[in-house]
Amino acid sequence: MQEEILLQKITEIVHECGAILLSADDIKRKTHQKEGKGNFVTDYDSRIQEILEKRLLELVPGAAFLGEEGQMDHTDISRGYAFIVDPIDGTANFTRGYNTSCISVALALDGYPILGVVYNPYQIETFHAIKGKGAFLNGERIYTSDRTLVEGLILFGTAPYHAELTRKSFEIAYQYMSRAQDLRRSGSAALDLCMIASGRAEFYFELELCPWDYAAGALIVEEAGGLTGDLQGHPLTYGRKQTVTARAPRVELLEL
Repeated sequence: MQEEILLQKITEIVHECGAILLSADDIKRKTHQKEGKGNFVTDYDSRIQEILEKRLLELVPGAAFLGEEGQMDHTDISRGYAFIVDPIDGTANFTRGYNTSCISVALALDGYPILGVVYNPYQIETFHAIKGKGAFLNGERIYTSDRTLVEGLILFGTAPYHAELTRKSFEIAYQYMSRAQDLRRSGSAALDLCMIASGRAEFYFELELCPWDYAAGALIVEEAGGLTGDLQGHPLTYGRKQTVTARAPRVELLEL
């Protein structure tokens, strides 16, 4: 299927799932604790992932499917097509009515994203990218900013499910913040990556993320002219947990 047509169909499915978020009710009763501090899943996460798995695999039969509410260790995305999906990125926000959550879908080929969609239904913002064809917000081309770190806005995630990373996360955030203009913490890695892609912020990091948190967003950053990698600038991989950074081109990584 032609990439643009596939993108259109994926976007339609994601928008339908976004309507489920907007109409959600009685969320507290439908929220369950997972392993790890502040790690929640709702009935809506499971429902949306089931819809995405069924509908997306109808578009690309035979593709692998890697979703947050599944088993990463048993899904091989290294060969052929694979969907990498977060049904609700920012679940803790969702459970509190904080309205900073999104649906993230990436299609990978041989282990690397070639198409990504991130939809924030609360702001009615759809970010998308196709490998080699640029990044877009609601159909308009977007680019990372031309600001340097000293002019920059820093975004970070606190890796809340991993208490051993808390102090290090804030130490790194302080190092960047002390050289930058200001700092933000949203609770959604996918949306933070899209903020870098759209030039609204200049640097983002989190010390441990799963592929569904960053696969679509990282592609969108790269197609907007930004840079992704780990804290040393090594390229991202998408079959395991890892540290993720994203930045505008004029922002240099610090030697920590």
